[in-house]
Amino acid sequence: MSWQWHNWLGPISIVLWFLGVLVVAFGRRKLGVGLIFFGTVVTAVFIGGLWIYLERPPLKTMGETRLWYAFLLSLAGVLAYRRWSYLWLLIFSATVSAVFVIINLARPEIHSKTLPPALQSFYFVPHVVLYMLAYSLLAAAAVGAVMRLSSSRDNLSAIGLDNLIQHAIRAGLGLIMLGLITGALWAKEAWGHYWSWDPKETWALVTLAAYLISLHLAADPRQKRSSLALIILPLGFLFLMITWLGLTYLPTAPTSVHVY
Repeated sequence: MSWQWHNWLGPISIVLWFLGVLVVAFGRRKLGVGLIFFGTVVTAVFIGGLWIYLERPPLKTMGETRLWYAFLLSLAGVLAYRRWSYLWLLIFSATVSAVFVIINLARPEIHSKTLPPALQSFYFVPHVVLYMLAYSLLAAAAVGAVMRLSSSRDNLSAIGLDNLIQHAIRAGLGLIMLGLITGALWAKEAWGHYWSWDPKETWALVTLAAYLISLHLAADPRQKRSSLALIILPLGFLFLMITWLGLTYLPTAPTSVHVY
Protein backbone atom coordinates (compact mmCIF):
# COMPACT_ATOMS: atom_id res chain seq x y z
CA MET A 1 0.00 0.00 0.00
CA SER A 2 1.40 3.40 -0.96
CA TRP A 3 0.75 6.47 1.19
CA GLN A 4 -2.20 7.29 -1.09
CA TRP A 5 -4.14 4.52 0.65
CA HIS A 6 -4.03 6.69 3.76
CA ASN A 7 -6.47 9.07 2.07
CA TRP A 8 -9.06 6.25 2.29
CA LEU A 9 -8.06 4.19 5.31
CA GLY A 10 -7.22 7.20 7.51
CA PRO A 11 -10.78 8.60 7.40
CA ILE A 12 -12.17 5.12 8.08
CA SER A 13 -10.09 4.90 11.27
CA ILE A 14 -11.14 8.41 12.29
CA VAL A 15 -14.85 7.64 11.78
CA LEU A 16 -14.57 4.36 13.73
CA TRP A 17 -12.76 6.07 16.61
CA PHE A 18 -15.21 8.95 16.86
CA LEU A 19 -18.23 6.66 16.49
CA GLY A 20 -16.76 4.46 19.22
CA VAL A 21 -16.36 7.43 21.55
CA LEU A 22 -19.96 8.56 20.89
CA VAL A 23 -21.36 5.07 21.39
CA VAL A 24 -19.43 4.68 24.65
CA ALA A 25 -20.74 8.07 25.82
CA PHE A 26 -24.30 6.84 25.26
CA GLY A 27 -23.72 3.78 27.41
CA ARG A 28 -23.04 1.09 24.78
CA ARG A 29 -19.55 0.39 26.00
CA LYS A 30 -18.90 -3.01 24.42
CA LEU A 31 -19.98 -1.78 20.99
CA GLY A 32 -17.98 1.43 21.43
CA VAL A 33 -14.82 -0.43 22.43
CA GLY A 34 -15.30 -2.72 19.44
CA LEU A 35 -15.54 0.23 17.05
CA ILE A 36 -12.43 1.85 18.52
CA PHE A 37 -10.57 -1.45 18.28
CA PHE A 38 -11.50 -1.88 14.62
CA GLY A 39 -10.29 1.66 13.93
CA THR A 40 -6.98 0.59 15.46
CA VAL A 41 -6.92 -2.55 13.30
CA VAL A 42 -7.46 -0.48 10.14
CA THR A 43 -4.46 1.68 11.07
CA ALA A 44 -2.38 -1.44 11.80
CA VAL A 45 -3.30 -2.91 8.40
CA PHE A 46 -2.19 0.30 6.69
CA ILE A 47 1.13 0.32 8.60
CA GLY A 48 1.73 -3.29 7.52
CA GLY A 49 0.81 -2.55 3.91
CA LEU A 50 2.99 0.55 3.83
CA TRP A 51 5.90 -1.43 5.31
CA ILE A 52 5.61 -3.98 2.49
CA TYR A 53 5.31 -1.28 -0.18
CA LEU A 54 8.28 0.78 1.07
CA GLU A 55 10.36 -2.34 1.73
CA ARG A 56 11.47 -0.73 4.98
CA PRO A 57 9.93 0.03 8.38
CA PRO A 58 7.65 3.09 8.07
CA LEU A 59 9.40 4.96 10.87
CA LYS A 60 11.55 7.43 8.95
CA THR A 61 9.44 10.57 8.53
CA MET A 62 7.45 12.54 11.09
CA GLY A 63 4.21 11.48 9.37
CA GLU A 64 5.16 7.83 9.70
CA THR A 65 5.93 8.18 13.41
CA ARG A 66 2.59 9.98 13.91
CA LEU A 67 0.96 6.96 12.28
CA TRP A 68 2.60 4.61 14.78
CA TYR A 69 1.71 6.90 17.66
CA ALA A 70 -1.94 6.90 16.58
CA PHE A 71 -1.93 3.09 16.40
CA LEU A 72 -0.11 2.48 19.70
CA LEU A 73 -2.04 5.11 21.66
CA SER A 74 -5.43 3.80 20.56
CA LEU A 75 -4.31 0.22 21.27
CA ALA A 76 -3.08 1.24 24.74
CA GLY A 77 -6.47 2.86 25.43
CA VAL A 78 -8.37 -0.28 24.48
CA LEU A 79 -6.08 -2.58 26.48
CA ALA A 80 -6.18 -0.31 29.54
CA TYR A 81 -9.98 -0.21 29.36
CA ARG A 82 -10.17 -4.01 29.09
CA ARG A 83 -7.84 -4.39 32.07
CA TRP A 84 -8.83 -1.53 34.39
CA SER A 85 -12.05 -0.06 32.85
CA TYR A 86 -10.61 3.45 32.54
CA LEU A 87 -13.25 5.04 30.32
CA TRP A 88 -11.63 8.50 30.19
CA LEU A 89 -8.36 6.95 28.95
CA LEU A 90 -10.21 5.09 26.20
CA ILE A 91 -11.86 8.33 25.03
CA PHE A 92 -8.63 10.33 25.33
CA SER A 93 -6.54 7.81 23.38
CA ALA A 94 -9.08 7.43 20.56
CA THR A 95 -9.47 11.20 20.24
CA VAL A 96 -5.74 11.94 20.16
CA SER A 97 -5.16 9.09 17.69
CA ALA A 98 -7.76 10.60 15.38
CA VAL A 99 -6.04 13.99 15.67
CA PHE A 100 -2.71 12.50 14.60
CA VAL A 101 -4.30 10.86 11.56
CA ILE A 102 -6.04 14.15 10.68
CA ILE A 103 -2.66 15.92 10.79
CA ASN A 104 -1.23 13.29 8.44
CA LEU A 105 -4.13 13.79 6.04
CA ALA A 106 -3.70 17.56 6.12
CA ARG A 107 0.09 17.43 5.75
CA PRO A 108 1.05 14.63 3.34
CA GLU A 109 4.75 13.89 3.03
CA ILE A 110 7.11 12.21 0.58
CA HIS A 111 7.78 8.65 1.68
CA SER A 112 10.75 7.26 -0.24
CA LYS A 113 11.95 3.69 -0.07
CA THR A 114 15.52 4.65 0.75
CA LEU A 115 16.90 4.83 4.26
CA PRO A 116 19.98 6.79 5.37
CA PRO A 117 22.87 4.45 6.30
CA ALA A 118 22.43 5.23 10.00
CA LEU A 119 18.86 3.89 9.92
CA GLN A 120 19.81 0.61 8.26
CA SER A 121 20.18 -1.17 11.57
CA PHE A 122 18.52 -3.99 13.48
CA TYR A 123 17.94 -1.55 16.35
CA PHE A 124 15.94 0.92 14.23
CA VAL A 125 12.52 -0.69 14.73
CA PRO A 126 12.73 -1.75 18.41
CA HIS A 127 14.24 1.58 19.47
CA VAL A 128 11.56 3.72 17.83
CA VAL A 129 8.64 1.44 18.73
CA LEU A 130 9.74 1.28 22.38
CA TYR A 131 9.73 5.07 22.53
CA MET A 132 6.36 5.36 20.79
CA LEU A 133 4.85 2.94 23.32
CA ALA A 134 6.41 4.95 26.15
CA TYR A 135 5.03 8.20 24.73
CA SER A 136 1.54 6.70 24.62
CA LEU A 137 1.64 5.55 28.24
CA LEU A 138 3.25 8.70 29.60
CA ALA A 139 0.78 10.91 27.75
CA ALA A 140 -1.96 9.10 29.67
CA ALA A 141 -0.01 9.57 32.91
CA ALA A 142 0.31 13.31 32.26
CA VAL A 143 -3.42 13.72 31.64
CA GLY A 144 -4.16 11.56 34.67
CA ALA A 145 -1.86 13.72 36.80
CA VAL A 146 -3.73 16.89 35.80
CA MET A 147 -7.05 15.21 36.64
CA ARG A 148 -5.65 13.90 39.92
CA LEU A 149 -4.38 17.31 41.03
CA SER A 150 -7.86 18.74 40.56
CA SER A 151 -9.63 15.97 42.51
CA SER A 152 -10.13 15.20 46.19
CA ARG A 153 -7.46 13.04 47.81
CA ASP A 154 -10.02 10.78 49.46
CA ASN A 155 -12.24 10.37 46.42
CA LEU A 156 -12.44 6.70 45.36
CA SER A 157 -12.12 7.59 41.67
CA ALA A 158 -8.98 9.57 42.56
CA ILE A 159 -7.53 6.50 44.23
CA GLY A 160 -8.20 4.52 41.06
CA LEU A 161 -6.57 7.29 39.06
CA ASP A 162 -3.48 7.02 41.26
CA ASN A 163 -3.22 3.34 40.34
CA LEU A 164 -3.48 4.11 36.63
CA ILE A 165 -0.82 6.82 36.85
CA GLN A 166 1.59 4.52 38.66
CA HIS A 167 1.00 1.66 36.20
CA ALA A 168 1.57 4.03 33.26
CA ILE A 169 4.72 5.58 34.76
CA ARG A 170 6.34 2.27 35.64
CA ALA A 171 5.61 0.75 32.24
CA GLY A 172 6.52 3.92 30.36
CA LEU A 173 9.73 4.40 32.34
CA GLY A 174 10.74 0.80 31.69
CA LEU A 175 10.16 1.28 27.97
CA ILE A 176 12.20 4.50 27.94
CA MET A 177 15.10 2.72 29.63
CA LEU A 178 14.93 -0.09 27.08
CA GLY A 179 14.75 2.56 24.37
CA LEU A 180 17.90 4.22 25.72
CA ILE A 181 19.72 0.89 25.82
CA THR A 182 18.78 -0.04 22.25
CA GLY A 183 19.63 3.51 21.20
CA ALA A 184 23.10 3.23 22.75
CA LEU A 185 23.71 -0.09 21.00
CA TRP A 186 22.50 1.46 17.75
CA ALA A 187 24.80 4.48 18.23
CA LYS A 188 27.77 2.15 18.79
CA GLU A 189 26.97 0.34 15.56
CA ALA A 190 26.32 3.51 13.52
CA TRP A 191 28.86 6.01 14.90
CA GLY A 192 31.31 3.94 16.90
CA HIS A 193 30.35 5.08 20.42
CA TYR A 194 27.46 4.43 22.81
CA TRP A 195 26.88 8.02 23.94
CA SER A 196 28.02 11.40 22.60
CA TRP A 197 25.84 13.96 24.42
CA ASP A 198 24.01 14.64 21.18
CA PRO A 199 21.09 17.10 21.78
CA LYS A 200 18.50 14.33 21.32
CA GLU A 201 20.39 11.99 23.66
CA THR A 202 20.67 14.74 26.26
CA TRP A 203 16.95 15.53 26.20
CA ALA A 204 16.14 11.81 26.38
CA LEU A 205 18.28 11.59 29.53
CA VAL A 206 16.59 14.68 31.02
CA THR A 207 13.21 13.07 30.36
CA LEU A 208 14.27 9.82 32.02
CA ALA A 209 15.52 11.73 35.07
CA ALA A 210 12.22 13.62 35.41
CA TYR A 211 10.18 10.40 35.49
CA LEU A 212 12.62 8.74 37.91
CA ILE A 213 12.29 11.70 40.27
CA SER A 214 8.50 11.58 40.02
CA LEU A 215 8.45 7.85 40.75
CA HIS A 216 10.64 8.24 43.84
CA LEU A 217 8.59 11.17 45.15
CA ALA A 218 5.36 9.20 44.65
CA ALA A 219 6.69 6.48 46.97
CA ASP A 220 6.84 9.03 49.82
CA PRO A 221 3.62 8.90 51.93
CA ARG A 222 3.68 12.64 52.63
CA GLN A 223 1.04 14.50 50.62
CA LYS A 224 3.38 17.36 49.66
CA ARG A 225 5.83 14.91 48.06
CA SER A 226 3.11 12.98 46.23
CA SER A 227 1.63 16.23 44.90
CA LEU A 228 5.07 17.27 43.64
CA ALA A 229 5.39 13.91 41.92
CA LEU A 230 2.15 14.62 40.04
CA ILE A 231 3.28 18.12 39.08
CA ILE A 232 6.46 16.71 37.53
CA LEU A 233 4.51 14.40 35.18
CA PRO A 234 3.21 17.08 32.76
CA LEU A 235 6.69 18.62 32.83
CA GLY A 236 8.19 15.24 31.98
CA PHE A 237 5.80 14.89 29.08
CA LEU A 238 6.86 18.34 27.85
CA PHE A 239 10.44 17.04 27.84
CA LEU A 240 9.22 14.06 25.81
CA MET A 241 7.69 16.38 23.23
CA ILE A 242 10.92 18.38 23.03
CA THR A 243 12.84 15.15 22.46
CA TRP A 244 10.42 13.99 19.77
CA LEU A 245 9.24 17.19 18.07
CA GLY A 246 10.79 20.27 19.62
CA LEU A 247 14.41 19.37 18.96
CA THR A 248 13.99 20.43 15.32
CA TYR A 249 13.24 24.00 16.41
CA LEU A 250 16.11 24.37 18.89
CA PRO A 251 19.35 26.20 17.97
CA THR A 252 21.28 22.96 18.57
CA ALA A 253 19.27 21.02 15.94
CA PRO A 254 21.82 21.36 13.10
CA THR A 255 24.49 19.72 15.28
CA SER A 256 22.37 16.61 15.99
CA VAL A 257 23.14 13.39 14.17
CA HIS A 258 19.48 12.47 14.71
CA VAL A 259 18.29 14.96 12.09
CA TYR A 260 18.02 13.08 8.79
